[in-house]
Amino acid sequence: MDNREIVKRFYEVVVSGDLLEELPWYISEACVLYDRGKSVPVGLEGMKQHLVAVRKTYPDFTMKITRQFADGDYVISEFLMEGTHKGEWLGITPTHKRLFITGVDIDKVMDGKIIEHGGAMNTFETFFEQGLIKPV
Repeated sequence: MDNREIVKRFYEVVVSGDLLEELPWYISEACVLYDRGKSVPVGLEGMKQHLVAVRKTYPDFTMKITRQFADGDYVISEFLMEGTHKGEWLGITPTHKRLFITGVDIDKVMDGKIIEHGGAMNTFETFFEQGLIKPV
């Protein structure tokens, strides 16, 4: 598989299918998260904890890659995440609504595994559209 296929399979099959036992085949122990310009080591265990936390909020969530671009080791993926809001998130009580959230992930793949991850989701845009949050 090339880097785009690795990333696509990771999100659409492993993440969407909650196949945490397959994480070691896709995530490097040296994996770092890029957040607000900072590099935070997360490794395999940190990625697992992140996915478990997301699944608590959206137990049935799936991800579909809608577009991808690759440049060397980097893969940029636009995605659509779909799931039922059944867990509290940032103080927002579960609504049990089916939500559709778009986003972009940027992953660096080396030796067949994701070693860097970052991205952004349009969560607040979706929550605003659904009336879950209100302007101040």
